[in-house]
Amino acid sequence: MRRQDLSPTSRGGAGLRARRRRADGTAFPAEVAGHARRRGRFARERRGRRPPARLRSARRGDRRPPLLPRRPSGSAARAARARFRGLRVAGYPSLWEALVTAVLSQQVTLRLAFGIRAHLATAFGRRLRLRKETWIAFPTPQRIARTGERGLAGFRMSANKIGTVARLARAFTSGELSEAKIAALPDELAIERLIEIKGIGRWTAETALLRSLSRVDSFPAGDLGIVKYLAEGLFEHGRRGTEAEMRAYAERWKPWRGLALVYLWAELARRSAAASK
Repeated sequence: MRRQDLSPTSRGGAGLRARRRRADGTAFPAEVAGHARRRGRFARERRGRRPPARLRSARRGDRRPPLLPRRPSGSAARAARARFRGLRVAGYPSLWEALVTAVLSQQVTLRLAFGIRAHLATAFGRRLRLRKETWIAFPTPQRIARTGERGLAGFRMSANKIGTVARLARAFTSGELSEAKIAALPDELAIERLIEIKGIGRWTAETALLRSLSRVDSFPAGDLGIVKYLAEGLFEHGRRGTEAEMRAYAERWKPWRGLALVYLWAELARRSAAASK
């Protein structure tokens, strides 16, 4: 196995943190996923670190534009575009991994979701020992399909999530669902196909498309971070917005709504950090 096929990460009890390496061995900043050029397959096991908010790796072959388009889109978006020039969407190596991670993140904290994700990888992922380090792969759909719903019990997932993950694994294993088939569809048809799987809603489908297939116009408007924190913290609505309101508001960013969202999240994080000082 070639070194460039590997992506060293750390596992800190409740999550996984992706890292990318330059030729001299030093790490690129994980927050700027655009610097990452290689698809990672294995994760290094390390203890004692807190998990990140989201997996910070980038999909190989990324053709996403580095900047928001220069068009009027509100003061918050303009400020974010200027301050975080070059920011890209952090992603996952496969649609399967993005879907499972989105399912695990439904209606729970990201800390809990990434803790479950780490435990699944530890239990079912392939291992590789390289230079005195252990690398762990995200479980394949075939491995999860063999495990079945009974084998997924005990991983702090609800019965509904266990069923959804198992159904996804069977669909990918049988060929009923494949990344190639979804990638060939336009956004709306891809969403319609994904939500045919019981337990996959529009939010899960849109999040997975954004994070795995570089669909930069995919906009998960039902996300709590959008309807609550962006509405209150950036757009100053004075209240929690609705999914319909946020979709209407985001029309100004087409066809880059998902990419705009990444910039706005970064700006919201900056303002929150400044306010806490």
